[in-house]
Amino acid sequence: MSVPVSASPAPRGGLVVLALLLVYVVWGSTYLGIRLALESGLPPLSVISGLRFVIAGSVLYGVLRWRGVPAPTRTQWPTLAVMGFALLFLGNGMVVMAERDVSSGLAAVAVASVPLWMALFSAFRGQPIGRGEWLGIAIGFAGVLWLNAGSSLTSTPRGLVFLLIAPLGWAAGSIWSKGRDLPSPFMAAAAQMLCGGAVLMTVGLLGGERVHGWPSLQGVLSVGYLSVFGSIVGFTAYVWLLQNVRPVLASSYAYVNPVIAVALGAWLASERFSGADIGAMVVILAGVVVITLARVRRA
Repeated sequence: MSVPVSASPAPRGGLVVLALLLVYVVWGSTYLGIRLALESGLPPLSVISGLRFVIAGSVLYGVLRWRGVPAPTRTQWPTLAVMGFALLFLGNGMVVMAERDVSSGLAAVAVASVPLWMALFSAFRGQPIGRGEWLGIAIGFAGVLWLNAGSSLTSTPRGLVFLLIAPLGWAAGSIWSKGRDLPSPFMAAAAQMLCGGAVLMTVGLLGGERVHGWPSLQGVLSVGYLSVFGSIVGFTAYVWLLQNVRPVLASSYAYVNPVIAVALGAWLASERFSGADIGAMVVILAGVVVITLARVRRA
């Protein structure tokens, strides 16, 4: 999610390492958590995505209000609703839909293209893009084309469409939110989860999703993990990083999460990946690294 960043004193090294580990490992593991929830038979939009964010957003919103954090204003709610739709419904919701057809690791690899789309959308908004960043965009999109044309995605056209929409939605929502009137970072996150979760649940229910019988223990634990660790712990760590370290370091999750997701999928879910899958992942991550290094050099 995109949140405003404020200046703050230099952070303690141990907290930086801890926050990075949380973002790397927890967010990387959510792809496997989504797959386990789907295997339990839970509806993808209304429960695995929607209920997850409604629970997390409600808990975070309640804690923040209890601690005296101001609620979003009447003019801020529409902006937060649009962000929740783009980031959570299009971004996260489409990943969950895609994982009905593709492996958790492959989904994470596709989502790794988010920084490439963000750089391109930034260029459309008039922000200057250096030659190094254009080179990174070109490399990354070559990987995206390889992933979409030469990997196991070719046999799952529905999953391919969802995995094209997901990074586009997340990147568009992030860039669109720049410079807009938003509440404090954590309150903005809570409100986005409430709005996005409500949209996900509504669309899922209107689409005929229903829970038939009591969910399995695996389903309950998976949604609980996604709600607590993926949506509250992981995102809180990410917001803290945005406020205490350079954005380049905070956003490094984009090329670490896929590696974590692929490793966990192969280890715990016996997922198998073709040479084209691995090759495309390497090229996409190389493009993200080139963009990151170019931005560091220009800064």
